[in-house]
Amino acid sequence: MFASLHVNIPFIKALQQMPSYIKYMKELLTRKNSLKGGQTIVMNKECSALIQTEFPIKRKDPRSFHIPCAIGETLIDKGLCNLGASINLMALSLMKKLQINELMPTDVVIRLVDKTQKQAVGVVENVLVKVGNYFLPTDFVKLKMEESPIHSIILGRPFLATARALIDVERGELILRIHDE
Repeated sequence: MFASLHVNIPFIKALQQMPSYIKYMKELLTRKNSLKGGQTIVMNKECSALIQTEFPIKRKDPRSFHIPCAIGETLIDKGLCNLGASINLMALSLMKKLQINELMPTDVVIRLVDKTQKQAVGVVENVLVKVGNYFLPTDFVKLKMEESPIHSIILGRPFLATARALIDVERGELILRIHDE
């Protein structure tokens, strides 16, 4: 059983501690042989997971999370909240509608899910996005993209972090904890 047991300590320490190891091995071997019915054996997490008979209930995909918001006087019914996006995006057409012309140049290239790449037009900083009664300063990357009738902005992780978002995927809820409220 212990033919391939390796002890990873210096040889001199092993010789000094040999009586301790012999005692430990003897105790281990005698305890192994003395397991009888009625005893409780504690399993670690990995073993418990293998033996576990109940599995969590498989849930359906809740789809995307959207929030109504506003920028200036423009209402956006469904701002797409996307944990997979490392930036906040705004369609060029919405920027024109909002008359946002103060762009900082950028050489950022955005790689999309389908592996295509798009050159960002520029970055606009500190755009106030109104959610409920709160205004959140948000930086947007301006991108030439086809305007979706549903999504004119994508709110990524920077926005969600600013809003201190809690997402309950099971319930399909997105809770923004602005100022701990």
